[in-house]
Amino acid sequence: MTVTGIITALIVGLIIGALGRLVVPGKQNIPIWLTMVIGVVAALLGTVLARAFGVADTNGFDWTELLFQIVLAAIGVALVAGIGSRRGFSRR
Repeated sequence: MTVTGIITALIVGLIIGALGRLVVPGKQNIPIWLTMVIGVVAALLGTVLARAFGVADTNGFDWTELLFQIVLAAIGVALVAGIGSRRGFSRR
């Protein structure tokens, strides 16, 4: 992977994290940096899942891959927010 590919993956991950946070209803008391980390991980896992299901390489924009990524980010944000609220995790 080239430097440009890594930077692109990070930017896409940041956007995916923000979209995942928007999809989850209610207020999430987790820091924005943690949301972005979840987004980067969700973007990578979503791409792996999309390739496993054979929907990553299509003509045009890969909407199914993006859907996988956003759903994983939303699940990650919801899990971390739920675990954080039980442990007294606050926004810093």
